[in-house]
Amino acid sequence: MGVVSALGNGVEEHLRALLEQRSGIGKMKYLGSVHDDLPVGEVQMSNEELCEAIGIGYDERYTRTALLGALAVREAVREAGLDRRHGSHIALVSGTTVGGMDKSEALYEESLKGDCDTGFIKTQDCGTTTEFAIECFPLFDMTTTISTACSSAANAIMFGANLIRTGRYDAVVVGGSECLTKFHLNGFNSLLILDHEQCRPFDESRAGLNLGEGAGYLVLESEDSVRENGISPLCELKGYGNACDAFHQTASSSDGQGAYLSMCKALADSGLAPEDIDYVNAHGTGTPNNDQSEGVALERVFGVGKMPPVSSTKCYTGHTTSASGGIEAVISILALRNSFCPVNLNFRKRIEGLSFSPVSEPCRKELRNVLSNSFGFGGNDSSVIFSKAE
Repeated sequence: MGVVSALGNGVEEHLRALLEQRSGIGKMKYLGSVHDDLPVGEVQMSNEELCEAIGIGYDERYTRTALLGALAVREAVREAGLDRRHGSHIALVSGTTVGGMDKSEALYEESLKGDCDTGFIKTQDCGTTTEFAIECFPLFDMTTTISTACSSAANAIMFGANLIRTGRYDAVVVGGSECLTKFHLNGFNSLLILDHEQCRPFDESRAGLNLGEGAGYLVLESEDSVRENGISPLCELKGYGNACDAFHQTASSSDGQGAYLSMCKALADSGLAPEDIDYVNAHGTGTPNNDQSEGVALERVFGVGKMPPVSSTKCYTGHTTSASGGIEAVISILALRNSFCPVNLNFRKRIEGLSFSPVSEPCRKELRNVLSNSFGFGGNDSSVIFSKAE
């Protein structure tokens, strides 16, 4: 697996930050928005530094989403040894929604005057950010892009798993990438769901989310491929489910129906019962609507008084939107392999009407099965379950 976010560059930096309960959310540095009073989870690298880290020459037409994605793909590919396998059947499935909007918005006014290099316009497309990975790592037979808002990366994981289940591919790199843009930030701000302080998921005083950026990718392989290549897997993708309740363009239903269905589908696919789940990495955005709705859905799935440890890690990274399912998959696997439940930072008081509180103190425990939620606008909700490898 590979990851980059406000917590740092690489899997090990993320593990250290989680164990040290150190958030990456802070003052805006790179975005350049007039709303610089809003805390964000920025990757602390310029585009030039990202190019250097990837090992390519800087070109100002490279979008930040593409660069963040390539950096995380690079770590995942190298860790899995895919770059040393010749003739392998490998695909890349990546999720994003912002795509190359950072370059488009920077040059919009120039384009109206006809003074803009139209090459920038071509980078707006979400698929272009995925294709950039092919230029950096020419080892993929096929690439495709998923765009379902904040469930994009989770759906990329599911799509890649289905490519393996159906025998079309032996190994698939899956995940998502998203950079911060002014259009992106302003859009969420217009919905009045951004917090002017660090976000407080599942807290009674929660006032909104902090936006973040980054990328997270996993390498999925079939059991046959694992055996043939002598791989020791990090874990097993045990099950997954997607549901769309189509309740509202941006809001979740009061009964959490979409979230409830996605978790139930993932459990059914995995063959596990609710009591088999040892930790839930919640979507947990910190908005009044999401956390109440997701909390109700969790109680419907697990039962009041029977809740496993639950926490949101968006208080560390910010809400990385389309990339969140990939980044939080990496975090879930780190928790699984290192026997801990990440602390839900900034929690003080339980949400009125819910029976549970998130993990608020360091929690070391053996984990066998971890469920990770990613819910998108329009009610496109996805849940994935990672289990210790047999």
